[in-house]
Amino acid sequence: MAKNISPYKHVINSQQFDEKFIKKFFELTDYMKKHENEVEGELKHKIVSLLFYQPSTRTRFSFEAAAKLLGACTLMTESAELFSSVSKGESLEDTIKIVNGYSDFIVLRHKENDSSDRAASVSKVPIINAGSGTGQHPTQALLDLYTIYNNFKRTRNLKIAVVGDLARGRTVNSLVYLLSRYDGNEFYFVAPENCRIKEGITEHLDENHIRYIETTDLNSVLKKVDVVYMTRIQKEYFDDLEEYQKAKGIFVINKANIKLMKKDAILMHPLPRVDEIAPEVDSDPRAKYFEQARNGLNVRMAILKMLNDNNKK
Repeated sequence: MAKNISPYKHVINSQQFDEKFIKKFFELTDYMKKHENEVEGELKHKIVSLLFYQPSTRTRFSFEAAAKLLGACTLMTESAELFSSVSKGESLEDTIKIVNGYSDFIVLRHKENDSSDRAASVSKVPIINAGSGTGQHPTQALLDLYTIYNNFKRTRNLKIAVVGDLARGRTVNSLVYLLSRYDGNEFYFVAPENCRIKEGITEHLDENHIRYIETTDLNSVLKKVDVVYMTRIQKEYFDDLEEYQKAKGIFVINKANIKLMKKDAILMHPLPRVDEIAPEVDSDPRAKYFEQARNGLNVRMAILKMLNDNNKK
């Protein structure tokens, strides 16, 4: 099994990962997938704290399962703003310093974009960004890329449609940054006017001479691409309910238009979905979102293993 595959102490954003690291990381993930019930000693006597200020199902459960399969114990608080000293006014930095005293790893989900950077600046143990506001979700990007690789056996020369709330989607940001590292990838950004892709992302693509198109014609894009990455319209980040209603339900994959996709294309979604993928699509062999979610377990096992190796005293 690969050891010491990277110098990283923390996992903060997807830009920190280069091609060399990702190749080795996928080898480690493959190992975890094959031996997930045989590695219980890797994190024996370690404590993984899941500090979640926002709701979660897949990220929280997969990290908790990953830790336990590796032999670690877990401490968990969900809705930390309500059920921790944060409700009394404690700062994020102070909370991190306190949780350091009980933990070997801290998995942090928080509503503020800079939360993981702030946590890492005061933490003596590894911080893993499990979603920071509308900014980044790097472990999701790794499992997304791993899913793409498993289906195409490559991560370059792909056409990728990213659909939905591209202005507020932290999974979108992280995945586009990762995929932009690979030659030949092209992006189609399909979004309502009030959900268009962030200027920082398009500037990054322009600077690196990566092709992309912004459009509102989903059906024409479905015919062209290898990967369709759907996202929900994120109601919780809209200040104006009327603006949310303008964007909701515009772009939907259903039994009719999934037929437009190429036979070997794949349909992904970071989940949860609302109305942007009809349940009738679930049985289509191109629908990979439940496979994608399951890959989160082995990816997060690999992350904990990697950080443990890199931070041994």
